[in-house]
Parts: sequence; C-alpha cells; structure tokens
Amino acid sequence: MTRYVLALDQGTTSSRSILFDARGQPVAAAQKEFAQHFPEPGRVEHDADEIWSTQAATIAEVLVRARATTADVAAIGITNQRETTVLWERATGRPVSRAIVWQDRRTAPVCDQLRAAGHEPAVARTTGLRLDPYFSATKLAWLLDHVADGRRRAERGELAFGTVDSWLVWKLTQGREHVTDVTNASRTLLLDLATARWSEPMLALFGIPPACLPRLVASSLPAAAAPQALLDGRAVPIAGIAGDQQAALFGQACFTPGMAKNTYGTGCFMLMNSGALPLESQHRLLSTIAWDCGGRRYALEGSVFVGGAVVQWLRDGLGLIASADEIEGLAASVTDCGGVYLVPAFTGLGSPHWDAYARGTIVGLTRGTSRAHLARAALESIAFQSADLLDAMQADSGRALQELRVDGGAARNDLLMQIQADLLGVPVVRPAVTETTALGAAYLAGLGVGIWQSADEVASNWRVERRFEPGRPGPEIAARRAEWARAVDRARDWAR
Repeated sequence: MTRYVLALDQGTTSSRSILFDARGQPVAAAQKEFAQHFPEPGRVEHDADEIWSTQAATIAEVLVRARATTADVAAIGITNQRETTVLWERATGRPVSRAIVWQDRRTAPVCDQLRAAGHEPAVARTTGLRLDPYFSATKLAWLLDHVADGRRRAERGELAFGTVDSWLVWKLTQGREHVTDVTNASRTLLLDLATARWSEPMLALFGIPPACLPRLVASSLPAAAAPQALLDGRAVPIAGIAGDQQAALFGQACFTPGMAKNTYGTGCFMLMNSGALPLESQHRLLSTIAWDCGGRRYALEGSVFVGGAVVQWLRDGLGLIASADEIEGLAASVTDCGGVYLVPAFTGLGSPHWDAYARGTIVGLTRGTSRAHLARAALESIAFQSADLLDAMQADSGRALQELRVDGGAARNDLLMQIQADLLGVPVVRPAVTETTALGAAYLAGLGVGIWQSADEVASNWRVERRFEPGRPGPEIAARRAEWARAVDRARDWAR
C-alpha cells in the first residue's frame, strides 16, 4: 500500500491539496480559488463556508488525480493563511459572519487607542508582536461587539474562535476538535510567547472570553494524540499543523539559527530561525514561534502585506496584463524602471514601518513612462520591501545572512529573483520543490507518524534548483534603495 502525506494549503486566494511521497516529492495537486469580499475601503473578508467547500473539493480531486484512496493517506498536514479570524456556533458549526482576513484594516483606530494608552511595550514583550490590525485579537473583539449578542454568547461558550487551521480541523473532525497549534496562536496577540500558553493579561486587554478559545497543540503530533479527520468514513490523523510562513521555514529546512527564507505569495514573509529562545526585536520586526516539534523553536519575521498581490492588481485592477505570467516578459522588455517607483501599500505597510494608514503610491511618472516601466516597478517593489526586512533582521540578530532561500508562486519569476539578489547582495537560492509551505506541513505530519524520523532526514531531501548571484555594483544599489525610501515616505500616513 502506497503511503502519502496529504498537505492542505489553505491560502488567502485559493485552497490547495498536495500529496507528497516519502521522498518529499509532490505526487499530485489540486487548487480552487474562492471569492474575495471588499465591503468597504480597508475591509477584506472571506466566506468561511466557501473556504471549507473549496478545500474539501481539492481533497477529493487530488486523490482522483493520484489514483489514490484515503487508505493511501498516512497523515494530514495543515498549513494556512494566518491571523484571518473565524467565529462560529459550536452547536451548528455555522459561521456567525464572514471571516475577517489578515489584510483587513478596520481595527486600526482601536490599535491607535491602545498604543496611545501605553500598552504596546507590554504587548511586544508578551506576544512578540505589534499593536496592528493585522493580528487576530482586535478582529475577534470587533466580531464579538458587532455580532448579535456575540460577547455574551462567547462568554457562555456557545461561540468558537479560530484561525483558519482551527476551522479546517473542526470541519475535518465533524466538530469534535477545537484546536490550534502554537505557531498560529502566536499570531493572535493572545499568546505568551515564552510559555506558549494563552496570556490572561492579553485576554483581559483585548476583552476576549477564554471560553471561545481553541485548545493549544504542538505543530507535530503523534498519531495517537492527533485530531482524527474523517475522510470517506476513515479516520486519518491530522499530525501536522503550522501557519503558512512557519511551515515554509520548516519546508526549506532552515533548522540552524541564522538561516532564513522568504515566501513570495500574496504578501512576502521573511523568517529567520532565531533558536530556542524568543528574540525581542529592536527594529520593528516580529518574534514568533517557528514550530514545536519535540521542542519549540522561534523566528524573527518581517511581513510585507502586498507582494505578489501587486501583480494581481496589475492584472485585475488595471488590466495591464492578461495573466500573471506575462509580467516577467513585459518587465524584462525595459532595462530599468525609468525612474518609476510603485509602493503597493494598498492595505497599509507592514514591517518595519507598521503604518496602517499608508496607501498605494506611484511616483516618478513622466510622458515616457510605459506599461513595461510600471510592470518592472511592480516587481521591484516586491524586492525592495524584502530588502528592507533583511536589513532589520540582520541588525536584530547580529548575523550576516549567507544566502536567502525562496519559495512561493512569485519565486518562479527569474527576473524578480535576480533583482532580489542584486538588492540584497547575497545569493538567492530557489529549491527544486518550491511548494515549501505545503511541504513543511507534510514534513511535520510525516514526522508525527514516522514517515520521516528526524529533521536531519528532512534536510537531506532539500535540493537546489537555481542560485541567483548578485551582480550590480554597491553604489548603484545604494542609490536605488535611497530613492525607494523617498517613495515610501510619500505613501506614509495617507488615509488618516
């Protein structure tokens, strides 16, 4: 009997399922997009039922594509868009509203009030995070205050809160399990980072009833302790759970402190392994739990809210390209951006700026500006934002990065990867398997059920597909980054 690990990769714009074999190679994949809802400026929502229906459909489809059955699946690993907040009825399993997505900025005024009241230092020390609407706590508080009788129902234990991992586990186990792993919990503003337990002071600060919280579990679970999914009536252990960026760090085999990866998805997320203890950032980065797999490991993280999504905007918002794949050729048709800088602060700026009121800005337009220049400026904006993150990360950690491992959909863009290497001044390394987010979830699950025995065995599977070496002179890069910083200044604080 063939033994696979089924990875569920629930992202911001689509749900995917990928089957991996014992060599860590993808065997089959299925993907379905779902609707994005923008009811007001700054608000982003998902239908949690549609998240589940698309995820369930990909599970069925990937088994058909692999000519497999549930009997071939040894374990399930879940990785997910983080911070997105779901609230549902325990009795019926029905969501009480749309999910509030991580990109949503509606609670920026609440964060301002808490910051003005002097709470941010305690929040950062306890949770490793910033007071920003990006995280789950203020989203959940908003839902409890805007759903009919929401707060009282939550206090009575009638409502269940979860990030998307919790929602998927609930659905897969038919309502028997309400859990979240510590990596996702570390993104809520409600977890004590050092103890990996819910923080009573943070629950009190944000007004969150403990009765609505999920049970905390490790990222990798032995089969006997794992929630049991029911697939076609057969119990399959959900043995691995991790937020998407932590899963990618694990999938990239960044097991040594100082190793780092950058994921180029809807946003861009750079994580550096910081070891067995949390590291408090002095440069406005985040500290987060990287994984708990026989022991907790921590990471420094920089978060860019709009990465690959800027390409979607060129396609869907401006009609500049017909498909995302066109951007590389269009951008490569010019030798530079023609002095144009695009700051894609459509939902504010993340690390290291943390400006919820910044908005998208294009500067440097002239009569000679073409759609090719805009396309190149869009790609460069992804690389510039990531370079800003690395500067802060190296300053915090005291470690000079030797190479950056990359993954995500936009990492397949050779031009973007070369631009990134030039801006960073270190090699950018793309692995043979770029689906490292799903792969990380698969590894965590497979370790739980014994398909892989150790992190060393996982690391031995990692292979390089291509290295991009920096090739631009330092003074040129310094000048371009200074121009980028000027453009960012013009985007700051626009929507206040």
